[in-house]
Amino acid sequence: MESEPLSAGEIERARRVAPRLLEWYATDGRRDLPWQRERTPYRVWLSEIMLQQTQVATVLPYYEAFLRRFPDVGSLASARLDEVLHLWSGLGYYARARNLQRAARAIVARHGGEFPSSFEDVVALPGIGPSTAGAILALSRGDRHPILDGNVKRVLARVFAVEGAPGEAAVDRRLWSLSEACLPDGSLADYTQAIMDLGATVCTRSRPACLLCPLNADCVARAAGLQERLPSPRPRAPRPVREGWLVLAMRGGHKVLLERRPPSGVWGGLWGLPEFPTRAHAEQWCREQLVGAARPRSLTVLRHAFSHFDYEMRPLVVACGGKAEALREDDRYRWYDARNPARVGLPKPIAVLVELATNATEAE
Repeated sequence: MESEPLSAGEIERARRVAPRLLEWYATDGRRDLPWQRERTPYRVWLSEIMLQQTQVATVLPYYEAFLRRFPDVGSLASARLDEVLHLWSGLGYYARARNLQRAARAIVARHGGEFPSSFEDVVALPGIGPSTAGAILALSRGDRHPILDGNVKRVLARVFAVEGAPGEAAVDRRLWSLSEACLPDGSLADYTQAIMDLGATVCTRSRPACLLCPLNADCVARAAGLQERLPSPRPRAPRPVREGWLVLAMRGGHKVLLERRPPSGVWGGLWGLPEFPTRAHAEQWCREQLVGAARPRSLTVLRHAFSHFDYEMRPLVVACGGKAEALREDDRYRWYDARNPARVGLPKPIAVLVELATNATEAE
């Protein structure tokens, strides 16, 4: 994290941030979230990973279920990846779950199962960047580290009127310097939670509640009427659209053939449906692998939005019988019983397709 010199006025403004934020947090901050009740490094780490690009309300039920099954680093490190991904199913950004378990195994191997206490050791773990490492250590141990997640970037960009899009190297260097300058000498856990809460609940991306903000008297963007324009948005390229033909091979009306996806990439390591670039490719695979199966029929096209592209899923339902049932289960394929589902990682859009196909087959 490279620092950038600040002006005397910015340093003075930065000194006023923490006292006002801490006073606000004492009455208006979020103080009863599950990971705040017992602020161990493991619980805080899990919450920080789940909250990356995901709202608190969405995370809460996943966090509770995950913690019940994996109450500590050791239980997470020794689990089957399928079970980890199963409990993550529907939360999205599945690389987070894979990295979470990789990090747990690294903690067991390198640190005897104890979450490391040094910033350098934490940031060396898979899936943990400088801001997440700082947040974990500040929230769980009260250590003095700046953070710079999306909410904090927005607060600082407005209070100090930082031009340019966050993510650009020069802009981020400036924001890191400001984040460091705003840190108090004590109450680091409360301060860190406070500045994240302010960005999430008051200094929001659109229609910020400036009248309720404890920093409004010092906010340069508000004084200049720039709060809706800052932080500057990144230039957006048109979103590409990809399509895939997915085969829903059905057996007995409620069993669906799943294929394990490659360990990296979209839905890496999860169970999905056999996928092909064209309908011709899909039908050819059906003729070769599902001997004696019925002719494929189309199901409703579904679109799913990923972070950088839209994905059009074009499902083909195939009723299997006879020799088609001979496709063996192994680490690549398995028959998934929709009535008695196995505890495996299944992306939510695939679960929706399985339900649609099962309902359509049973209705015939």
